[in-house]
Amino acid sequence: MNTVRPLIWALSCLLMTGQLSAADANKTLVSWVTLKDKGVRAGSVLTIQDGDRFDGIIFAERAAGKWMAGSNFFSRTEKNQNANPVESADDKTLVQMAIVYHGSRVSIYRNGELYVSYDAQNIDLLSSKSNFSVIGRRHVGAGDNGSVSASIEDARIYDQALSVEQLKALKPNVASDLKPYAWWDFEGKSPTERTGRYKFNTLEQGATLSDGKLILAQNGVFLSSRTEMSFIKKFAPFTPQMPDPVPATWLTYHLAHPGPDRAIPGDPNCAIFYKGRYHLFYICQSQGHSFAHVSSTDMVHWKWHETTLTPPLTGHGMFSGTAFLTKSGTPAIIYHGQGSNRNQIAFAEDDDLDKWTQPTPVEPMTPDGKLAKMRHWDPDCWLRNGTYYALGGGSNPTLAQSADLKTWEFLGELYHPEFPSDLGVAKGEDTSCANMFQLGDKWMLLCISHGLGCRYYLGDFKDGQYLPNHHAMMSWARWDFFAPESLLTPDGRRVMWAWCTPWVNGMQKVGRAKSFDALMKGRIQAGIQSLPRELSLAKDGKLRIRPLRELQELRADERQEEDITVKSGESYVLKKVTGDTLELEVVFDAPAASEFGVKVLCGQDGSGGFTIASGSGKEKLTVGYAEPPFKLEKDADFTLRVFIDKSMIEVFADDRQAAVAWHEYDPAELNIGLFAKGGDLRVKSVKAWTMQSIYAN
Repeated sequence: MNTVRPLIWALSCLLMTGQLSAADANKTLVSWVTLKDKGVRAGSVLTIQDGDRFDGIIFAERAAGKWMAGSNFFSRTEKNQNANPVESADDKTLVQMAIVYHGSRVSIYRNGELYVSYDAQNIDLLSSKSNFSVIGRRHVGAGDNGSVSASIEDARIYDQALSVEQLKALKPNVASDLKPYAWWDFEGKSPTERTGRYKFNTLEQGATLSDGKLILAQNGVFLSSRTEMSFIKKFAPFTPQMPDPVPATWLTYHLAHPGPDRAIPGDPNCAIFYKGRYHLFYICQSQGHSFAHVSSTDMVHWKWHETTLTPPLTGHGMFSGTAFLTKSGTPAIIYHGQGSNRNQIAFAEDDDLDKWTQPTPVEPMTPDGKLAKMRHWDPDCWLRNGTYYALGGGSNPTLAQSADLKTWEFLGELYHPEFPSDLGVAKGEDTSCANMFQLGDKWMLLCISHGLGCRYYLGDFKDGQYLPNHHAMMSWARWDFFAPESLLTPDGRRVMWAWCTPWVNGMQKVGRAKSFDALMKGRIQAGIQSLPRELSLAKDGKLRIRPLRELQELRADERQEEDITVKSGESYVLKKVTGDTLELEVVFDAPAASEFGVKVLCGQDGSGGFTIASGSGKEKLTVGYAEPPFKLEKDADFTLRVFIDKSMIEVFADDRQAAVAWHEYDPAELNIGLFAKGGDLRVKSVKAWTMQSIYAN
């Protein structure tokens, strides 16, 4: 999954901009640029940065071929760029691009003509003594893997908002009447900042000067600063590890990234079983977007490996993808190479999956030998009838085939033209984080839509294209269950995970800025993975979702209460069961009450807590603030399995529905209650186990 996905946190914006006046934020960025390859994306032709905050003139990050005002976590970036023009200049045409920051307004100009203008909370980046400028990459820091292929004739920063007339009067390599805050004309044998503000000017990763221009091949960087610094960080492989002591509020039996860096996003990727071990990779931010690597013999207890799938070694950021075995039995991964504008394939070189070949791009060709016009995004790859198929994700996903994983034939759109109109979702809906596999007699496509969340299709292939006949959601609120990934076990089970994003008091726990992270004080980890789920198709063709059976290894201190009757309008608090690290199994005897359920993490009198409820005639299951669709089976027992791991709660209902939710609770209120309304309730049994930690002490 790419960095265009993150939510924009209002709190982060307030923390970063709330003390600034509009005048402090006024500035103008100007750059004269000739784009050499418009397929290279998400780089800057001029950025001003201070710490993690930056503003820049960025090409083709959120939309191919379009300019935008880049900013930290897109906080000052236009959200909807659909109406913006695509850059039409050829690779010999010089274009003046400028962004004017004036009060609470951001305006982009192309050759002195308005490109787009919108409101934003601008920030002061010029008064700082520690700011610096970057050209090539969009900024310095995590997620800095975008680049441009271009020549820059001249670049300037002004500490005021220039008018249209002033912009049009500017000429490259000619001094302006207005004194610039910073100016680079790239004349001479070495780069110099003309005002003297930035004394250190460095060319890195292949950036050069030629004929009075800054020449940037893909990944080239120009850095200008007051003090000596380098864009290139010395690569030091690292292995994530749990802190000692582990914070008391951290989850106990969910896999989560321990640091030292962040995992926001923390999408699970490239899951596979190979030679006795299960392997799972997930996104974390270490020198850009990397794949952290864990392995396990049971999918419950995990060990971290050294992080080797990382931009310093691959040459690009690591984003969503899957793993598969080649025809010869070699593990391979396909993923989106962030900043490369291509999906990539790499092959394992050792049995521990720590060493990988250099990635090669997936470049499907049309029958006439031309590179296919497609979106290179969130891929998947699978073998079917001896042929490899690769999916390119996004809206209207595409399909390609190959006999050898080297030469790819473009097949066109993935979805069949007969895509049903009654699935409840449009054919063109975003299909990201895609994972295609056989399940029973169907082909299942797990994916997300960034607007809808985690979802899936069931269907089959017709005329070489995928034709779904069923669609359903797997997430029910916000991004609580997102970016799915799955693998096949040796005994034939399909097991999936999803990235789960903590929420507390209605605000997402995994803040985007360091200030927000510090505010939350690391009370919960980032990069949290759901409990592993077993997926299967029942005889009725409906999906069944069960918690991984190996989770039973974590059970300890079993307690049980049986034959409980709860009168209508009353509640019953369990006498033997309390705790915030539990598995519960509650079996209801053919419930007929209009509303009934369980309250976890509640008071001694059953008040407060987190509610899990159903009822006769209801069409939804209540899981705190989430309401997934669900209907009781008539005259049948109903079983709830509830996993409580501190503030994270996962619920499985009759193996027919599942949900993840969050609850900020009082550590003094750890009781479990039962309740009924509109009819008496009989509970056959309640079993509870304290769940042991999956981490070594």
